[in-house]
Amino acid sequence: MPEQSDCKDEVMQNIPWTETVFILTSILTLLAYHIYLVYMVRTRPLKTSIGLSNRLRRGWVETVIEEKRDVLAVQTLRNWVMAASFLASTAILLAIGILNVAFRSEKLSPIAQVVNLLGSQSETLWFVKLLLLTIDFFFAFFNFSLAIRYYNHAGFMINVPGDRDSLVSPEYIAKVLHRGTLHYTIGMRGYYLAIPFALWLFGPTWLLIGTIILVAVLRKLDQAPSA
Repeated sequence: MPEQSDCKDEVMQNIPWTETVFILTSILTLLAYHIYLVYMVRTRPLKTSIGLSNRLRRGWVETVIEEKRDVLAVQTLRNWVMAASFLASTAILLAIGILNVAFRSEKLSPIAQVVNLLGSQSETLWFVKLLLLTIDFFFAFFNFSLAIRYYNHAGFMINVPGDRDSLVSPEYIAKVLHRGTLHYTIGMRGYYLAIPFALWLFGPTWLLIGTIILVAVLRKLDQAPSA
């Protein structure tokens, strides 16, 4: 235990103040943007692509049920399930691959040492970065798996006639689809977050640059297209 404590103290002492500032700035930037996004989705949903998609999805469910377009529903849900399955499989493979690199690499990459001008050269911190990147992909895998679960539930419910079960209403089915889409969106955010995490391997400066670019791109993607 004393040896582990000494190792942690040594790592903390070897981290430059610039790395700490850049890390905190990146975290606060991402957090502030997503707090703003949640606020917009709840107060002005039609100004965001998420809120607009939720409204259109509910209309799609009502149209499928009213016009009995079962084939369209099955094909659309199948496409969503296939996309989520592919992304979930890719996420778990990437996570396992990064773990393999983390436990087999004995020293920092020479390229990372060259471009890391303001950050720490600690091998322990390098391992922590790889571990966080792995957790990020596991997080994405978990959300894509939940999205598949909700899509499968919706596939059964959307074909049940309303006179058979009053609980299976268009509003309820749309709510299930919204949950699946929410997990799909969060899973995609995990993929997006992997970009600054991966850049962090080359130094905190690249982490901050990647975060700023990512927030700018997400700001554009999350805006509802103007009519």
